[in-house]
Amino acid sequence: MFSITVRDHVMVAHSFRGEVFGPAQKLHGATFVVDATFRRTHLDADNIVVDIGLATQELHAVLGRLNYRNLDDEPDFAGTNTTTEFLAKVIADRLAERAREGALGDGARGLDGITVTLHESHVAWASYERAL
Repeated sequence: MFSITVRDHVMVAHSFRGEVFGPAQKLHGATFVVDATFRRTHLDADNIVVDIGLATQELHAVLGRLNYRNLDDEPDFAGTNTTTEFLAKVIADRLAERAREGALGDGARGLDGITVTLHESHVAWASYERAL
């Protein structure tokens, strides 16, 4: 399996509901380093997984819809604990949608999967992996 990974970051504010979250129940900020890995079994006609420039551009665009936002105020997330795991899935699903729409180029139609990893720090991160 071939893969390429592009990286960006996103800064959000949010709070959680539930005793399991302790002090994170209060409004707090989070800065995540975000890795998006695109996978395919066979390289495309140009011998690439996906255009790295387009992958970088689309990751940035997807994150732009979240960046500098209080996720508690976003209608898409009403009543939802926007955990690191949950956000990894949201970003992966939005990238998959962009790939289906052709934003990653025609060669991206042969992608097999996407994995999105959000790094909370140098010692903790969460990922979501999905097929395409």
